[in-house]
Amino acid sequence: MSTHSHQIESVLKRSVQDVLTRGLNDPRVRGLISVTKVDVSPDYAEAIVWCSVLPEQHGPLSIKGIEHAASWIRRTVADKVSLRRMPRLSFRLDESLKKQAEVLSAINEGRRRDEEDRARRDTNGDQDEESTS
Repeated sequence: MSTHSHQIESVLKRSVQDVLTRGLNDPRVRGLISVTKVDVSPDYAEAIVWCSVLPEQHGPLSIKGIEHAASWIRRTVADKVSLRRMPRLSFRLDESLKKQAEVLSAINEGRRRDEEDRARRDTNGDQDEESTS
């Protein structure tokens, strides 16, 4: 992917985030919405905007509300950004943060269990030494 594509994605990401931060007048859009990444097609005609929504239960409905406002968001972003061709925006729910949190939680749980096992072995080891003396 070219540097130009990365620049366009970065500009779109910041601009869409600004628009979403100011809020939409749609009751479906609730929670904290973050733009995680933007993928622009090679011809710059379309862009997929990946968003995460917290709390998670608001995610699917919020994305529907944002998708409904996509043309308004596109016009608002076009007013802020000077691109020769403003891509058509489509929004998707990014669940990668949820998966990352689950993996980190599993890692932390494994560490906690290892520490408990070590502590148990150390305690049992001390008791075995005392009984043999």
